[in-house]
Amino acid sequence: MNLEDRGVIFDATNRPASQRIAFFTSLCPLRSGAILAGFHLGSGKHAPDATIGLCRSRDGGATWQELAARFETMNDGVPGSLAGAEMVEIEPGRLLLFATWFDRSNPSRPLFDPVTEGILRSKQLLTVSTDDGDSWSPWSVVPTPGLTGCATTGPVVEWSDGTIAHAFESFKEFDDPRPARHAAWILASRDGGRTFSEPLLVGQHPEHKIYYWDQRLCPTGSNGEFIALFWTHDLEHKRDLRVHLRRGTIDGPAIRATPIRETTIPGQIAAPLLLDDGRLLAFVVDRARPGTMKLWVSFDGGASWPENDSLLVHSHEERAAVTQGLENIDFKQYWEDMGKWSFGHPAIRSLGDGRVLVAWYAGTPNCMSIHWARVSVQPSI
Repeated sequence: MNLEDRGVIFDATNRPASQRIAFFTSLCPLRSGAILAGFHLGSGKHAPDATIGLCRSRDGGATWQELAARFETMNDGVPGSLAGAEMVEIEPGRLLLFATWFDRSNPSRPLFDPVTEGILRSKQLLTVSTDDGDSWSPWSVVPTPGLTGCATTGPVVEWSDGTIAHAFESFKEFDDPRPARHAAWILASRDGGRTFSEPLLVGQHPEHKIYYWDQRLCPTGSNGEFIALFWTHDLEHKRDLRVHLRRGTIDGPAIRATPIRETTIPGQIAAPLLLDDGRLLAFVVDRARPGTMKLWVSFDGGASWPENDSLLVHSHEERAAVTQGLENIDFKQYWEDMGKWSFGHPAIRSLGDGRVLVAWYAGTPNCMSIHWARVSVQPSI
């Protein structure tokens, strides 16, 4: 793999205070040849004023222009904030965008309550565009029956038969006194996002001692089959584990899956991409010091990940006043750190010509921008 070029999708440097923090990165190549990038945009990470920003490239990701589209943050008369902007083109010229809405009726409440360990009340939202992202329909709510504390976690999965899957996780709500029960899910649609399945379980520890956070999924060549990577946190031993992997298939009203297993990749959020030649890529954030964004490659379907074949895309000096290291992590303080970290959220998409486009956010605690890099993944001859 070879790093060919890099640049900035959205530069927050000279933006007003309400647009100085951009993160929750997403990418969506379109059939027209354009590429859309989505991101959270606000005065801070998980700020009450957070909304969605979009940029578009028409030259393979070399240059980017901000779109004028603006998104309503009020839902049923309740003020809110938006997070995530995961897009998919379900048919030529018809785009879906999924996001999470958080209740901000009390703007003094943080996203995470350190007392109950719950998060703000939320809804999964969906909007449609038919003009390459210039304008979007009013929001509709995507039901997540029986689940609370839900949030979008990664890209929409799409298969050749037209099935799509929206990836999200559930937790517990802010005022819920019961113990937290984290799980990773998808909602499948076979009619272009008009209706969705019941939530399908992707990952949950049977004893709730390990959290499979921030799942990122990619499709395989078989309809309904996917590969999932997880940021994996061991509550009992108070530390992050290495990235975990699961291969699964939608099988009627459930998911048939292999056991979740640990890989050799250190880090947190990991975004997978399966190439046509069978190589599996993983774009991974590792918040050890120095922090890194690395592209890893597996030649055997995820069984092994040779470190010598990985590519360093970005090295980061974390300037935020984080309190937690790699061991003996205080869970409540770790949530506080999540609101301080100044780089991460990997996204990866194929450009279809032996190259991939990756994106992430990086900056300082007071200013975070969206970055891109183009990587050649042509196999060696």
